Amino acid sequence: MSQSLRLLDKVAIVTGSSSGMGRAISTRYAREGAKLVCADISVTSRSDSPEEKGINTHDLIKKDGGDSIFVHTDATFGRVDVMVNNVGICLEAHTMPVPCHLTEESVWDKTMPAQMLRQDPHSSGDRGWIVNMSSTVGLVGAPGVSSYSASKGAVSNLTRQVALDYARDRIHVNALCPGFTHTSITKEMLENWKGKEHFLSMIPSGRLGEPDDVAKMAVVLASDDIVGITGVCVPVDGGVTAA
Repeated sequence: MSQSLRLLDKVAIVTGSSSGMGRAISTRYAREGAKLVCADISVTSRSDSPEEKGINTHDLIKKDGGDSIFVHTDATFGRVDVMVNNVGICLEAHTMPVPCHLTEESVWDKTMPAQMLRQDPHSSGDRGWIVNMSSTVGLVGAPGVSSYSASKGAVSNLTRQVALDYARDRIHVNALCPGFTHTSITKEMLENWKGKEHFLSMIPSGRLGEPDDVAKMAVVLASDDIVGITGVCVPVDGGVTAA
């Protein structure tokens, strides 16, 4: 596979990196020359390959979970250049769609903290990059996923706010908004909801996305090519939000 080394020697933290989009992003970053710290609550889904140089277990919902990542990264590399906030959950994927008034309080309590980890640039130089993981439902509504939609909407707007807070510090803060993508969450939705054909009918491009589609854009948003871009939420959705 061709390499541009667009992230050569940048120190990048990728959370939720043991599977799905997080794993695709960390693999793509390694190929582009980044120095990686991969963080997740579990390592069970991750395979050993030359490009996957190890993973550190951190429960990011715990009070000191985020701090421990930065302590480890600073001790290993001396700085942080890129932060990819990919960790997240969708409890509604385990069941049939649930309307807002039937969504249990425990679902809200679990979903919001997982998506809304604090935004801390930890800039150790004269610039930095934060890539948040939102969703198409962070841009437009969707039935049956109240807590997930609310949390991703918060991620999208927080991305804009933090971008303004740190624009003068040359810290670029942007978000990725994937649509229906082949991940474990989507697999559960296909099994528990209406099936693949239903989802394909909603996608103008006629195909489910792949994690590497998102990973390629994550490279762009962590590169020097986005000097004038911050506070943007980028759909990677096959045209869903344009329809």
